[in-house]
Amino acid sequence: MSSNGRHLRGAVTAVAVATTLALAPAAVAEAPAKAPSAAATTTLVFDKNQDDPTDSRLSVYQGKKLWAVYRAGSGLGIKNDCARAKGWMPNGNWKIRLKSRTYDGRFIKGYAVYLQDMKCSKGTLVRTEMLIHSEMNRDGSQGGSEPRRWDGVGDYKSNGCVKLNPTDIKKMFRLLDRIGWPTHLRVVS
Repeated sequence: MSSNGRHLRGAVTAVAVATTLALAPAAVAEAPAKAPSAAATTTLVFDKNQDDPTDSRLSVYQGKKLWAVYRAGSGLGIKNDCARAKGWMPNGNWKIRLKSRTYDGRFIKGYAVYLQDMKCSKGTLVRTEMLIHSEMNRDGSQGGSEPRRWDGVGDYKSNGCVKLNPTDIKKMFRLLDRIGWPTHLRVVS
């Protein structure tokens, strides 16, 4: 290569570096103006159906944006939130204590969101071992018999927890992994 070729290549490189350095402060100055505001809070809302507690809805919001709505049940059709292991979940803001794809409880396995303990509406009983869950094996697969196999709409019944079908709880986990997990579940009727 001739000395002119090397000189020309060096000049092009110098211009490219100078252009990059000249643009860098402007790009940095513009970045805050283009940056989005603080991320909106993700919220889970369980809206109890007064006509059929096993046909209620669990919704995922981020700020005011509705991302998803899933059919969910709570209880065995009993609206008394003080009826342990039968009644639906008490209204209120339930703190999320744990989320797991491989939960290994005595009765509940697989995808689960473990919630805080909370008093029922009459304050006479503390509801414990409350979760958002489905029917599955610990690894998320379907089992061969109850309570590890989802058979249909009758499986929305629960001992008071919020219960989703296996496909929906897996979709919810993927969505929340993407948009951010909430700290609470709000239960309303």
